[in-house]
Amino acid sequence: MTGSGPAPIRVLLVDDQDLFREGVAVIVGAQEGMEVVGQAGDGLEAVRMVGELAPDVVLMDIRMPEMDGVEATRQIFLPERVAARDRPVRVIVLTTFNLDDRAATAIRHGASGFLLKDTTPILLRDAIRTVHAGNAVLAPEDLSTLLEGQFRAQRPVPTSYLGLTEKEREVFAAVARGLSNTEIAALVFAGESTVKTHVGAILRKLGLRDRVQIVVFAHEHGLTA
Repeated sequence: MTGSGPAPIRVLLVDDQDLFREGVAVIVGAQEGMEVVGQAGDGLEAVRMVGELAPDVVLMDIRMPEMDGVEATRQIFLPERVAARDRPVRVIVLTTFNLDDRAATAIRHGASGFLLKDTTPILLRDAIRTVHAGNAVLAPEDLSTLLEGQFRAQRPVPTSYLGLTEKEREVFAAVARGLSNTEIAALVFAGESTVKTHVGAILRKLGLRDRVQIVVFAHEHGLTA
């Protein structure tokens, strides 16, 4: 690679099955603009390697010995660890079951979505690029379905949400429904750059990392339309 192009997306692979992990490594390593920077066989090793290698994206198996992918995701996104990083890390959970409750819990802890382990190389590539950009890797309706029932006792709306402007609340509701910036721009009669500014302000005011967490926040506090 030359120094003039963008830096490759740094990917950490986490799975207790060596053969599966090596296969994914071949697929990811063959993609333009991506590189595998490490491999871990369990959650404990994954948490340590995230701290040591500073990957951009972690492909995290959900079921592993020692520490599973749910707990590893929770530990990766502990506030003190997030604050210590120079740049964000995104987690994609890998599971054999569609709409997996454990995947939903991992998303609540900070994961950007999930993929089935039998996904295609093209979908895997696109998912890595999608989460690296701060977006979810599953359709908004699937994310909402996955989160339904996770928050049986909804929390009170925090004062941070009450501090949003009327326009920011409108954009918040649109993001929570899974609309893209282009769709939101048409809805609120604003340019896409203005929408991006609003989304950035929402994330900052609510202390959230990305758009996925806006969806989680909306479900957690009963703010879904």
